[in-house]
Amino acid sequence: MALVQIPKKLLPSDGRFGSGPSKVPHAALEALAGSAVIGTSHRQAPVRELVGSVRAQMRELFSLPDDYEVVLGVGGSTAFFDAATFGLVRERSQHLAFGEFGAKFAKAVAGAPFLDEPTVLRSEPGTHPDPVAEEGIDAYAWAHNETSTGVMAPVRRVDGAADDALVLIDGTSAAGATPLDVTQSDVYYFAPQKALASDAGLWFALMSPAAVARVEEIAASGRWIPAFFDLTLALENSRKDQTHNTPPVASLFWTDHQLRWLLDNGGLPWSVARCEDSSSRLYGWAEQSDYATPFVSDPGKQSSTVVTIDLEGVEAAAVSAALRENGILDVDGYRGLGRNQLRIATFPAIDPDDVSQLVRCIDHVVEKLSVEKLGVEKLGVEKRGVDHPAE
Repeated sequence: MALVQIPKKLLPSDGRFGSGPSKVPHAALEALAGSAVIGTSHRQAPVRELVGSVRAQMRELFSLPDDYEVVLGVGGSTAFFDAATFGLVRERSQHLAFGEFGAKFAKAVAGAPFLDEPTVLRSEPGTHPDPVAEEGIDAYAWAHNETSTGVMAPVRRVDGAADDALVLIDGTSAAGATPLDVTQSDVYYFAPQKALASDAGLWFALMSPAAVARVEEIAASGRWIPAFFDLTLALENSRKDQTHNTPPVASLFWTDHQLRWLLDNGGLPWSVARCEDSSSRLYGWAEQSDYATPFVSDPGKQSSTVVTIDLEGVEAAAVSAALRENGILDVDGYRGLGRNQLRIATFPAIDPDDVSQLVRCIDHVVEKLSVEKLGVEKLGVEKRGVDHPAE
């Protein structure tokens, strides 16, 4: 029996609130089960048509200019950090590190023996620094949305930067759910297991002509690049609607399914509004709560897709454990941050009304845990009174 039993009337219709891998809708799971695309060669028409559909729908969703390209490869965003290290940074880069994933890219570049030491700008957890034009920097990199902390940063060109300096944006937990002017970046890259309601194993990159030129320039320089991270191979194969390595076809299928759903419902504006609705329900609740507080205090920096909530007077681990026992999954805080908090995804696949139900469930669990704690403390006091009576 669950430690805390949540009444069925309070439970959300779907209890998946993970920040990644995220909720794959049941309709998408059922559609894959009825498809014959799994188990066929990625060089054959069915999978190439699927890749072509994904690329075309991304062009539409992100309103891509004609000269931008949709490039894809195998391995996820972390693999793209290495691909960018090999194929996009000419000599020296600047990184904004305000969470786990921005710091990972900076670490990858810092470890490359063929590149100069990067500049890394950091800020206090729950905030983000701003890029600063710097001589000798040929690539500026940061996350649009830090999945680990729930901090969102603007996507924009760097004032005063060199004309040929690239802007590289990690959009993994923002792509398809937050406002974006893609022309403010040269590479906007992401994996599909967040707002695109798919699974891991792929990366996508929306590349400007300048980014494509940089890839070609570095390839021509003679720099050794492993084939798995070679962006010239990724470009060449993407233009043929395929990947260089065998892709996770199920991830492609679910990405295509989610893109179609988003476009059918109104595209990026609709998706943005849906996520803002969901996240505002959480922020509004936390601001009124006597035990919860938004971790990101500046509303202008609060993510609309990954909401982090600090708890006081109750252990977040106990709350998330009780929720899990009742079928509400993956609301634990990011382990590397080490805070007493919950982290809740509000991606477009998640119903805003389920977010409201989640809030009611959290309140119910906290109330029950608090009553239990008071009972234990009272029992302890009474026991000490018996064992050590007043003289």
